[in-house]
Amino acid sequence: MAARATVSPAAKRAPAGKAPLLDAPIVLDAGDASQDRGPLGAHMSVAGGSWEAAPRAREVSATAMQIFTKQANRWAEREVDAVEATRFREALSATSVRWCCAHDSYLINLASPMPELRERSVLSFRAELRRCHALGLDALVSHPGNFIDDRPSGIARNADGIIEALEAEPGPTRLLMELTAGQGTVLGSTFEEMADLLSRIPSALRGRMGVCLDTAHVWAAGYDLINAYDDMWTRYADTLGFASLGCLHLNDSKARLASHLDRHDLIGEGSIGADVFRRIMTDERLTHVPKVLETPKGDSPAETDARMLHRLRSYAAGL
Repeated sequence: MAARATVSPAAKRAPAGKAPLLDAPIVLDAGDASQDRGPLGAHMSVAGGSWEAAPRAREVSATAMQIFTKQANRWAEREVDAVEATRFREALSATSVRWCCAHDSYLINLASPMPELRERSVLSFRAELRRCHALGLDALVSHPGNFIDDRPSGIARNADGIIEALEAEPGPTRLLMELTAGQGTVLGSTFEEMADLLSRIPSALRGRMGVCLDTAHVWAAGYDLINAYDDMWTRYADTLGFASLGCLHLNDSKARLASHLDRHDLIGEGSIGADVFRRIMTDERLTHVPKVLETPKGDSPAETDARMLHRLRSYAAGL
């Protein structure tokens, strides 16, 4: 994988089984979804077709959902036709999901100094946007790329690639650039660097963009969520502004603070710990920001997601 240093736990989980029927009774206790003040959910498998993610989300009482629109570790592209789009939307309408995003391919590297890889990345990124628009997704989450040569040049190339793709593929889906753990030559591990990237996007396109903050990533990048929680959010507000925050990826971490290692863990069971997630779930500034789990699935994805969502909903209720 030339463009990315790590692979999300969502891509490493065991293959998902057949999706449950949409009219089947919900038997997993994921907490009371009717009390979600903002969308809350997890990354869902699209095994069997994009529409199969919906019943999986329903099974764990999710009100938010993230998917892949294609195989994340392959260059092979595909288009979403009208039949698939209709089937996906109809399946989603039978759930409580009110916000849905996709995560782009791990191979895309808009910051690459290698012309062939960068051109291929732009074309793949455009195809990703087209699929999201066709499915009616609220957002597309994308990692800034690897600069490889030097950081300023990488930021410039990344911004140029984003501009090219957004201009070529107009549509309703918002592009959310995800803050990274800062491993190797990966861009976007500081609020300041993300602000630099976004500032290069013309104002006519900037309204279609925002930020995704992953708790495991910012922890690994050096933001101390335990001892400097409010300071971190003050810095975020001063640098990027809360209006830019389009999504939170809620993940505990197997890595140490400032380790620059992207290692997701179950909520409350890693080095970040339960108290931080209690604060996030009761933080009025974050109430309506969509929140998506990317925690390890284990051998029983639905049961694990339900347990994590129940835990977060308990935190939100002050338990």
